[in-house]
Amino acid sequence: MLINQDFSVDRTKYIGGSDIGAILGLSRFRSPLEVWMEKTGKETKKLDSLPLRFGSFAEEFVASEYARATGFKLIHDESIYIHPEHAFMSAHMDRFVLEEGASSPTRILECKTAHPFSAGDWGEAGSDEVPMSYLCQCIWYMAITSINQVDLAVLFGNSDFRIYTMNRDLGLENTILEKASLFWNDYVLKDTPPPAQSEADCQTLYSKSDPNKSLEAQSETLELAKRVALLNSEISAREEAISFIKQAIMSQMGEAETLTYQGKVLATWKAPKPSFRLDSKRLELEHPEISENYKIPVQNSRRLVIKELSLR
Repeated sequence: MLINQDFSVDRTKYIGGSDIGAILGLSRFRSPLEVWMEKTGKETKKLDSLPLRFGSFAEEFVASEYARATGFKLIHDESIYIHPEHAFMSAHMDRFVLEEGASSPTRILECKTAHPFSAGDWGEAGSDEVPMSYLCQCIWYMAITSINQVDLAVLFGNSDFRIYTMNRDLGLENTILEKASLFWNDYVLKDTPPPAQSEADCQTLYSKSDPNKSLEAQSETLELAKRVALLNSEISAREEAISFIKQAIMSQMGEAETLTYQGKVLATWKAPKPSFRLDSKRLELEHPEISENYKIPVQNSRRLVIKELSLR
C-alpha cells in the first residue's frame, strides 16, 4: 500500500524522481556524486536558478494547457508517495489525471518547460522520445504508484506546447529500481562516494591536498600522461592554424565591421560595449585603509599540472 506523507520531509532520507536521472549518470545538471553529497548530508545545496524558478512558476500554466488540450480533470496532490517495498524511494507528482468516467487517477502528468534551442533533444509530440533523465523520472513515478501511464507536457519558449506519453515498461523499471537500490545501499548507507564522472567530481572528492605526500605513478598512468601531452600538441597546432585563418580574414576586413558573402553575413569584427571594473590596485595604493577592510581569503581549487618526462 502507498504511504502518503508531508512533502516537507527531509530529502536526505529519500531518492526522488528528480534524483534518479542523475544517479544513473543521465543528467546534464547533476552527477551521482552530487546526489550522494546531498543524501549523506555533506553538502545540501539549495537548487535555485532562474530556469528552475520559472519552471516552478509555469507549472500551473502547463498543467492548465494540458487540461485544455485533453479535456481531462487534474488532481493536485502535494503528498509524497513512498514505494511499497522500498522505504527510501519517494515521488512527488505534479498532477494526477482523471479521464472521463474514471473514479481514480488513470495516469500521471509531469509538467516541464524547455528552451526552444533544446527542441532537438525531443522527438515528435505524442511519442515517448524525451530526454533520458525525464524518461527515468516518469518510469520512477509509475514504479512507485503502479499507474501505467505518464503524460509529460512541455512548453518550449512561449509558443510550442507538446504532450509526450510514456507507458509502463516493467523490464526497464526493474533495472532502474535495482540501480537505485545499489546506489542507496552501496554508497549512501555505507557512506562511500560513487566513482567520479568529471573533473569537478574529482575536485569535490579531493579538495584538500597533503604537501608531504607523493605517489609513484603506475605504468598505465604514465601512458595517460603521454596521451595528454600528445593531445595538447594537437590542440596547439590547431589553435595556430585557426589564428592564421583569423589573421587573413582580419587583414581583408581592415576597418570594416562586417564581412558578407552573396548578401549574407560571414563575419563581424567590432568592439563590444565598454564595461567597467574596479581598479583594485589603484584603490589599494591610494586608499589602503579602505581596501584592507574588504579583503577576504579565497581558497582556490587544486590545479592539475602534467609534466613532460624524458624517459630512456
